[in-house]
Amino acid sequence: MTNNTFIRVDEVAEILGVSKSYAYKIVKKLNDELKEKGFLTISGRVNKKYFMERVYYSPPDKERSG
Repeated sequence: MTNNTFIRVDEVAEILGVSKSYAYKIVKKLNDELKEKGFLTISGRVNKKYFMERVYYSPPDKERSG
């Protein structure tokens, strides 16, 4: 069974083009933020949706770009 809910440190490193040790720091920071909000976290993994929200900018609205 594949789990698409969480993203692992090695995937974070690959996506962001950073070292694995730096990816651990990013995952830890994101997990600390989630813990403060009352969520359960897993060491070495972060919620994929939360990662995408915090790391990537959302595309601009079509109405604004005209």
